[in-house]
Amino acid sequence: MTQQKKLKRAVRARARKTGESYAAARRHVVAAKPRTTAAALPPVPRGAAKIPSPKGEAGVIKKTGHGYDHWFAVLDAFGAPAKGHTASAAHLYNEHGVPGWHCQMIAVEYERARGLRAKNQSCAGDFQVSVSRIVPASVAEVADALRAAPRRAAWLKGADPSLARALEAALTGPEAREVKVRKTAAAALRYPWDAGTVQIYLLGKPDGRTSVVADMTKLNGPDEVEERRAQWKTALEGLKGHLTS
Repeated sequence: MTQQKKLKRAVRARARKTGESYAAARRHVVAAKPRTTAAALPPVPRGAAKIPSPKGEAGVIKKTGHGYDHWFAVLDAFGAPAKGHTASAAHLYNEHGVPGWHCQMIAVEYERARGLRAKNQSCAGDFQVSVSRIVPASVAEVADALRAAPRRAAWLKGADPSLARALEAALTGPEAREVKVRKTAAAALRYPWDAGTVQIYLLGKPDGRTSVVADMTKLNGPDEVEERRAQWKTALEGLKGHLTS
């Protein structure tokens, strides 16, 4: 049962018990609910600029009983453009029983529809982009290809020089980062590149392959998004080729 259905069920139960109208009973039920603060809301997932679920609006309708037109009208009435993303998502959660992930997704789609958020733009106003590849190797093998200087040089041979320098500095500089491999067949590396941040995630798949994701945040605008996208596509193709040979 979705949170929206649970809310309606609780309201109807109170209305039957007290004789109140549906609207009056709803006010009491909502007031009695624990309030969700910004910190308690589910975080916007990685790659938030591309947050919409693969199920899209159909998934929203299934979970909430309404499509985007309904929820956009709710956010218009709330004054969402002035109140911001977090307040808008919290309003959907607290006042309308929209599940956490979906309240974030609806808020993002609303901001896009109202011209408040550009493609690849986060709720903070900066831009971000993700590039991913599936490579034929285990997480440990991919992590070694990142760590080992000779191997790194081999797959970065055709990559953009500034990308290669930033990764090299991250792994060998005075404040060298580590590729942290976890027991759950996953690994991560985070480091700065110019004014932005790169986060590389490795996630093992059941068939022994690994999903490699390069997430870039704090980018200046659409032009830098496309530049970084192209640079990482080339780099990850080089990594895939290195691990295939």
